[in-house]
Amino acid sequence: MVFARRLVSVLFALVTAFAASALGAGYFFADGAQWLDYIRVGLLAITTAWLAWGAVLGISGLFWGRGAAPAPRREVPTVKTAVLVPVYNEDPTKTFSHIAAMIDSLHSAGASQQFDFAVLSDTNSAEIAELEELWFARLKQEYGEKCQIFYRRRVTNPGKKAGNIADFIKTSGDLYEYMIILDADSLMEGATMIEMVHRMEEDPKLGLLQTLPKVIRARSFFGRAIQFSASYYSPIYSRGVAALQGNEGPFWGHNAITRTRAFAQSCGLPALPGKPPFGGHILSHDYVEAALLSRNGWTVRVDPDLTGSYEEGPDNVLDYAKRDRRWCQGNLQHGRLVAAPGLKPWSRFVFVQGIMAYIAAPLWALFLIAAIVAPAMKIIPDYFPQPGLPVFPRVMQENAVALLTGVLGLLIGPKLLIFLDGMLTRRNRTFGGNIRVFTGMVTEILCTSVLAPIMMLFQSRAVLQILSGIDGGWPAANREADKVPLAESWAASWWISVVGLVTLGAAWQLAPDYIFYILLIAGPQILAPFIISFTSHSSHSARSGLFQTAEEAAPAPVMKAQQAILARWRKEPEIVLEPLPASDVPLGQIVHN
Repeated sequence: MVFARRLVSVLFALVTAFAASALGAGYFFADGAQWLDYIRVGLLAITTAWLAWGAVLGISGLFWGRGAAPAPRREVPTVKTAVLVPVYNEDPTKTFSHIAAMIDSLHSAGASQQFDFAVLSDTNSAEIAELEELWFARLKQEYGEKCQIFYRRRVTNPGKKAGNIADFIKTSGDLYEYMIILDADSLMEGATMIEMVHRMEEDPKLGLLQTLPKVIRARSFFGRAIQFSASYYSPIYSRGVAALQGNEGPFWGHNAITRTRAFAQSCGLPALPGKPPFGGHILSHDYVEAALLSRNGWTVRVDPDLTGSYEEGPDNVLDYAKRDRRWCQGNLQHGRLVAAPGLKPWSRFVFVQGIMAYIAAPLWALFLIAAIVAPAMKIIPDYFPQPGLPVFPRVMQENAVALLTGVLGLLIGPKLLIFLDGMLTRRNRTFGGNIRVFTGMVTEILCTSVLAPIMMLFQSRAVLQILSGIDGGWPAANREADKVPLAESWAASWWISVVGLVTLGAAWQLAPDYIFYILLIAGPQILAPFIISFTSHSSHSARSGLFQTAEEAAPAPVMKAQQAILARWRKEPEIVLEPLPASDVPLGQIVHN
């Protein structure tokens, strides 16, 4: 069944690409064919296939994987599970408030003694490291009786997050049947963690179970648009992913549970030969770990029906682009692993998907350049190829209209279908009703359309930097970024404005017939500094109900608890904490390495 779904989905993408190529060729060759037209057709085929693949994931989620979710089990697990929270130069007050809320949630369910929390720090800032120890002492003081809590910081961080988790497995893995891997901004209901353990217990071949984390706590216009998109569309797309990937599912690096023995046996990650960006430690380790688990015969699965799993996202374009740069380097690094021995064919295909997610941006940029240059290179056709009546070229405008309609359909069609599905299933009610959802969807599409040309250049630059051998490093995430001032936005994106102006000028000189379409791309690029700054501001969308999500309408208990704990902790700056000396606590609770 999974193979049939994969075959149908791949064929859909290929047929769509072939149709787009045929329409494009009819239009491009109407006034004579040249070598640049063949390049345009090839670029169109590749990029359309990529758009079609994204669309098929959404459509698959609407038709497949609609089985009723099993009732959650509330029985306390009999096995021990470690909850790992990797941190790196982040605000410990906020991170530890997430841990405290999850401990409270597990305690309310009567299961906190079966889950141990381990903070795995790679922080290399002495000031933040000191704060981590202070707040760990506070966490232990208030929650140590409910749950075992450990803290471990590495002075050096080989292997980054994956290396820290590997070190934990070597030193403490034997104590735990399962590990729940989180990020510093992750949040989970205790009932969700309990249910994850039960599902692992049911299937002894299940090596890793991935949940679908919902984005929460967004404040800016940009962040709330991302939050709405993730909350409303992602469950459907994730059902499509689950239906197509089957037992060779994804691992997104956090908000997942893994069988410790399976992970330890399968997921050792060597450093790749050579220097970064293509050599060294594997950055996007999660996809690789999923592939290695599958290679060893373990099931890797995503269960979108598992609710109560949350994360936070970037609140402005610059922080999003910074994170995207690291992901880009990690995904392109997978090009060295596609041919690794023993991998399942689908795992190799997933690597190719990840690479294409970033290569698509420069390919679209090249297609745009070719579209501008091609008219200027056209040779005046010979209207009298044979004696007699002239033969005039026929401009295939209908091809261009059909092609544009098809591309828009691939981009917008799945979202419209998800909206209609929400009307029929009454899912839209949890998002504020049909009118509010439709308004949010249209606004999100407009926002995405304006930001797409800007992100295309950020991603294209990232790809060029990586291909040039520039290592992006491992920047710390800013979980609570404030609005971006115009001066900061200008400093980060002035070059995008320059590219937009050059693009528009070139189109005016070389392809004036296309100036309107080019303006839709170059216009947002020219205004990039203003757009980036504007979308980073806190908007009135929350008060107006725009981009309302189900999680905002009815916050989960763990979300309320985390906010209350964080507010209480931040209102008590006068409390002076002393770090727990390593010699005065049980082994493992504070360990420096």
